[in-house]
Amino acid sequence: MRVVVVGATGNVGTSVVRALATDGGVTSIVGVARRLPGWRIDRTDWRQADIGTADLTRIFDGADVVVHLAWLFQPTRNPSVTWRANVLGSMRVFRAVAEAGVPALVHASSVGAYSPGPKDRPVDESWPTHGWPGAAYGREKAYVERVLDVFEHDHPGTRVVRMRPGFIFQRVAATEQRRLFGGPFVPRRLIRAGRIPFVPDVPGLRLQVVHAQDAAEAYRLAVTRQVRGAFNIAADPVLDPADLAKLLDARTVPVSPTVARAAMAVGWHMRLIPAAPGLLDLILRIPVMKTDRAREVLGWTPRYSSWEAMRELVEGLHDGAGMDTAPLAPDGGPVERMKELATGVGGRA
Repeated sequence: MRVVVVGATGNVGTSVVRALATDGGVTSIVGVARRLPGWRIDRTDWRQADIGTADLTRIFDGADVVVHLAWLFQPTRNPSVTWRANVLGSMRVFRAVAEAGVPALVHASSVGAYSPGPKDRPVDESWPTHGWPGAAYGREKAYVERVLDVFEHDHPGTRVVRMRPGFIFQRVAATEQRRLFGGPFVPRRLIRAGRIPFVPDVPGLRLQVVHAQDAAEAYRLAVTRQVRGAFNIAADPVLDPADLAKLLDARTVPVSPTVARAAMAVGWHMRLIPAAPGLLDLILRIPVMKTDRAREVLGWTPRYSSWEAMRELVEGLHDGAGMDTAPLAPDGGPVERMKELATGVGGRA
């Protein structure tokens, strides 16, 4: 089986490539990325390509499965750039899958594609995927779901799988996530148990987390098994502010959603943080997902609890962890953070 992984050098991509490389039924992997990595792994060839401009049909020719993971989170200050990369880029990927005659497409959707939903009971994959319009991430993930609806209608012979994971964490991706969402002012050495005084207890803040290795195993199963449709991917338990406070040996302080959003908006407008305040609105509105279908149809069981995945994130933030790919580059210290400031916090791709 020949598998092409688009967006193969990020948090999920490196883990998916690694999982596929352990599968004896996968004979060849093509990793596609805008910037070639120094990282190397068995049975994997690399192709440098931007999904917005490259001849993807040629890259996909002869593939049995295409896994589409490429996604641009920045610049949050210019959403037209992320729209072109994420929505129009995804449309080019899907079109190339059809033109190359690839039998199967596995697409990285997200819990962020879901419409606002309940926090007190889990919802299955039939919950509407219209996103939250106030956040670019939710708008784009939801729009691509609609594009996939059309693609499936027009190409019924193509096996399409939609993966909808929660928050995906691992140690080596911590610095990337700090750059994307926390920014250069996050005090790396203070990110450890006992050093953060409090965690904001915002009503509605509940997180479903999965370790990147477990998410990758779900993708491997979606690639190698004759399954179709959507799969919610998350580990137990669902985490709330009290759980995060316990992990950090901190106390909780009640904070209203209005105050939390206002504080985030101030930080964003002052270019202190790269994450736009709409992202908080999205997190507070996404439903809790039921993962029964992934366990029963895919045969997927996570090895890591959400606690363990979150602990790896915290440890990786403290240590400035990373690996030899452009998205996952480790913390470069003050020099790198000055570059983040010079290019505009949240203002660069």
